[in-house]
Amino acid sequence: MKKVGIYLRVSTDGQTTENQRRELEAVAARSGWEVVGFYMDAGISGSNGREKRPGFDRLLNDATARKINMIAAWSVDRLGRSLQHLVGFLNELQALNCNLYLHQQAIDTTTPSGRAMFQMCGVFAEFEKSMIVERVNAGIARAKQAGIEFGRGKRKDDQRSKDEERWGMSRAELEKRILSLHKGGMGILKIVACWHRAGRAAPFRDKRKRKRMRGK
Repeated sequence: MKKVGIYLRVSTDGQTTENQRRELEAVAARSGWEVVGFYMDAGISGSNGREKRPGFDRLLNDATARKINMIAAWSVDRLGRSLQHLVGFLNELQALNCNLYLHQQAIDTTTPSGRAMFQMCGVFAEFEKSMIVERVNAGIARAKQAGIEFGRGKRKDDQRSKDEERWGMSRAELEKRILSLHKGGMGILKIVACWHRAGRAAPFRDKRKRKRMRGK
């Protein structure tokens, strides 16, 4: 019988791992696997290394201690975004005789084709991340061409700059909220347009307005 550790991860606090957990539990039940434990990292980016993902670190420690001999995850991007980390992770599992199941890609590394597909998925995960960064940078460039000014952040005397006073928040807070909206599926130009239409920083301060904007 396979002794399985189920790994669950979401990138933001507003997301939940419940769907991942339910589906993977069902797979384990159908396959006759024994679920040893659940290992969760909530609100943590897959770009982070093992040292910044306590659930992932505990998962690998249990694999090293032979408490589990198979790891199940929702998809390859739940494990990580870096090809180097993903390939290193697979090599570590192989050394431990620990297999991997990825639900979305239907990958099972007990087979040679499964191991090859896992490495291919890692390539696409890294490509996807680079494309997101490229789109964000392109959106910022278009916003600048449209005349949108970007502030310089806080002054050295810890007083807010004129831009921050106009925004009603610090540059760091603004960047965090823009990133949150972008991860929710809103493009950079639409964020800027909604910001100006609703009155500067108002859509970022009002969660209800933010939800309505996401639905547009």
